Amino acid sequence: MPIQEFLNRISETIWEIPISYKPGMRVPARIYATEKLIQDMDEAVYDQVTNVATLPGITKYALCMPDGHFGYGFPIGGVAAMDVEQGGVISPGGIGFDINCGMRLVVTNLTYDEVKPYIKNLVDRLYERVPAGVGSTGFVKISRNEFRHLVEEGAQWCVRNDYGWQEDLEMMEENGCLQGADSSKISEKAIDRGFHQIGTLGSGNHYLEIQVVRPENIFDEKLARSLGIYIPYQVVVMFHCGSRGFGHQVATDYLQVFLKVMESKYGIKILDRELACAPFDSPEGQAYFAAMKCGINMSFANRQVIMHRIREVFSQVFRRSAEDLGMHIVYDVAHNTAKLEHHIVDGKERSLLVHRKGATRAFAPGMKDVPQQYKDVGQPVIIGGSMETGSYLLVGVPSGEQTFFSTAHGSGRTMSRTKARKTYRGEQLLKDMQSRGIYVRSTSYPGLAEEAGAAYKDIDDVVEAAELAGISKRVVRLTPIGNIKG
Repeated sequence: MPIQEFLNRISETIWEIPISYKPGMRVPARIYATEKLIQDMDEAVYDQVTNVATLPGITKYALCMPDGHFGYGFPIGGVAAMDVEQGGVISPGGIGFDINCGMRLVVTNLTYDEVKPYIKNLVDRLYERVPAGVGSTGFVKISRNEFRHLVEEGAQWCVRNDYGWQEDLEMMEENGCLQGADSSKISEKAIDRGFHQIGTLGSGNHYLEIQVVRPENIFDEKLARSLGIYIPYQVVVMFHCGSRGFGHQVATDYLQVFLKVMESKYGIKILDRELACAPFDSPEGQAYFAAMKCGINMSFANRQVIMHRIREVFSQVFRRSAEDLGMHIVYDVAHNTAKLEHHIVDGKERSLLVHRKGATRAFAPGMKDVPQQYKDVGQPVIIGGSMETGSYLLVGVPSGEQTFFSTAHGSGRTMSRTKARKTYRGEQLLKDMQSRGIYVRSTSYPGLAEEAGAAYKDIDDVVEAAELAGISKRVVRLTPIGNIKG
């Protein structure tokens, strides 16, 4: 029966698929989207989010954010909270291969007029200092044994080794290190793939972007000032990257483990092999959880070293120290994680393993893990758009409890990478962007074509849906002026 016959509109931005839609569903599935977004929603999203609703221990709903599209196992934009005291599982397909692919936003005290004459120089130097593309390697040369320390310590390892400031750690989710990472749970192959990639962007939709905050794009001036946006036409830097081949290998290793034990040892049957899982409290589940934390920490460290390089470049170009340029982190926020959190469900506090696959944590004002500086405004949320359009800075809100305080992570693809390469020419795209005042460096023209703005949903539509649904609040929109693509 067509999905449209089952899809119930709960509100302007919430659409629900009941458990009667598919045998085995334990909870309803909910998609957060405006009517415009739901009409354009990838059909595979419905199948994937309802498959997620069959997993043991899932609580309340299987959720999909406004940027939802087809992924591996979970839809990208998928959120699921598993009750660990009620047989809840952990699933690599609910976290992703690029563990802790995430966003970091950095302010400066420079204006567009000050930066414009130097934009080509800045982008060219950043392109040289921050390796991008498939197989790129970083400048941090460490042993395999030291890499094991790094993945247990995350960004804290970087600061201890002079790749950053102590204050940086306060402006990262989990202070840049998720406790409990255990490098004995990761394979030698994962170390092979990761120990030389610290400080690299990678490929695909990863980017490093110089942006400007135009006055007309400030939605809440008071909140913007609280987050460090206080100068007309202020220049900021945003980048998006993750755990590279290391995280991919960790996920690959444990998918194979789970496929072997899931049914034979634990009697778990699933509708899609890509949702391979194990009980969270099982030896296999705990081993993956500790290994996945290593992936999270590697990514925090990766972004911290990139941060160090960005400060170096700006300092050299403007002949002022990074401190004098006001290059402070607004926030570093993760997506592609699973974390133990306490949430109120049906009036009771429960310990839940919240899977966020292509979704961003969005904690409300006053919540425990919000940095002290932001206690009154809420956790900053960074939602990246395509390289042609723009990105957003938002904050978490109290009504976000409906999604376990989760929101969108980006604009979300509408076109496969293959189709985008066939539809657009990278050379022409580069020229078009430069004619609009966006200077771009990319490792390949086909890679650039894959990331054409038209291959993605409209970022404004996605963010509007998130705000209308009450899962995050817009603060400012950020416009690109310089971009480095992997």
